[in-house]
Amino acid sequence: MKYQEAVDFLDAHIGQGVQPGLDRIRGLVEMMGDPQLAYPVIHITGSNGKTSTSRMVTSLLVAHGLRVGTFISPHLEKIEERFSLDGVHATAEEFAQAVADIRPFVELFEERTGAKPTYFELTAALAFSFFATNAVDVAVIEVGLGGRLDATNAVDGKVAVITGIALEHTSWLGNSLEEIAVEKLAIAKESSRLVTGRLPESILTQASERAEELGISHRRFGAEFHPEFVTMAVGGWAGSISGVYETYEDLYLPLHGKYQFDNLAVAVAAAEELSGRSLDPEAVRLGVAAVTSPGRLEVIGRRPLILLDGAHNPQACELLAEAIDTEFFQTEWVLVVGVMGDKDLEAMLRHFEGQVVSVVATSVDYERAVPAKAVAKVAAEVFDVPVETVPGVPAALEAARRLAGQDGSILVTGSLYVVGEARSALAAD
Repeated sequence: MKYQEAVDFLDAHIGQGVQPGLDRIRGLVEMMGDPQLAYPVIHITGSNGKTSTSRMVTSLLVAHGLRVGTFISPHLEKIEERFSLDGVHATAEEFAQAVADIRPFVELFEERTGAKPTYFELTAALAFSFFATNAVDVAVIEVGLGGRLDATNAVDGKVAVITGIALEHTSWLGNSLEEIAVEKLAIAKESSRLVTGRLPESILTQASERAEELGISHRRFGAEFHPEFVTMAVGGWAGSISGVYETYEDLYLPLHGKYQFDNLAVAVAAAEELSGRSLDPEAVRLGVAAVTSPGRLEVIGRRPLILLDGAHNPQACELLAEAIDTEFFQTEWVLVVGVMGDKDLEAMLRHFEGQVVSVVATSVDYERAVPAKAVAKVAAEVFDVPVETVPGVPAALEAARRLAGQDGSILVTGSLYVVGEARSALAAD
């Protein structure tokens, strides 16, 4: 199978949309021999920070000499970014072969059941198979949506991680934090160890009750583990992590955003809980120093300064606004923003009041994307600054460059889809 054939095979299932449920994925992977049961899994969900945490866990485990498969979503530029071995995403050839490996099972499943898996379900099945084929020691699996009915919940996670919980995807997950927590906490199983990040007190209690109900251990941010002595460093942050079993000192994390040290503490605890003991301190230092997180507070241009961040809900935008105020010392940003249809755009934009001098409202070519005109309307209600409407991210970037000039600053945010298109456009330049 050639690369484009593989892409087309997956794309043919995009029309299935989002269909929460486990019947299809369980039926498909059972037909494939349940490859997701061939290795231990660290299963990660959360409203924000789950991809960064997944990358951190991967880097920590690789530094300890383990063969690690990692599944994240969505991708920024190419589909094969979702599937990594030891932190390096699959090549085009590896991706095409992996699709060729599962295609006969998909076609047989569809023929026998009359059901057609969704695009995300196919990517999950692909990841399970790819990791089994490559004999990984452990897989780090990121949830796509929620947890309970997400396709990745076909795994039996040895460690279940909840990075945080915010109001999101309410049409699928529920209208309150408590309802959303039920969905996310469902990735914890009787054989799991539960690790939770920074949670509201009521949700933390809910998580503890879930752990008690299952009879499993629960490691909590701020109690069993937490960051210590975190200070700003050149290109990132430095500090220590008090883990569940050990304190790890002299860590340098090459990512912007102090909140990433919170994610790092969660990642360290998750890696510890995989074996139930402390990690090697020197390996932790090496693993932390090697962490990358594309599309998350990523500086991708200097003249003008261009910063990309996939903040896609109010909580993430609040953290982003705090980070740029603390680390970039910029008071005048040209904001390039586009969002998907289920987002509270007004609440997102409110966090950037006082930091923005102009807005370029845009949209990606995706069925769930909010039209650029609608984005511009909300931006004009929030900010007392000029707002331009420029459909298409490449054209929006050109407009932002004109507005910023060489000495200005551009912030691209609102959606990972927007950030992905921006990365591609800037790479082409």
